[in-house]
Amino acid sequence: MRPHDLLHTGATLAAATGASSKELVNRLGHASSEAALRYQHATQDRDAAIAAALSDLVEKAKKNP
Repeated sequence: MRPHDLLHTGATLAAATGASSKELVNRLGHASSEAALRYQHATQDRDAAIAAALSDLVEKAKKNP
């Protein structure tokens, strides 16, 4: 394992916790946000959780207008 691999692992884990693209760019030390886009695959589970939470809010609003 190379130090560069650890950097990518850290960025993937940070993305999975919900780090924004700007935060990932800062952590990686890159000048553009294009590099951060590589780690967005780690946000798929988080996106599903956000969608479920939004759905719950809509259902609650329907029951209590």
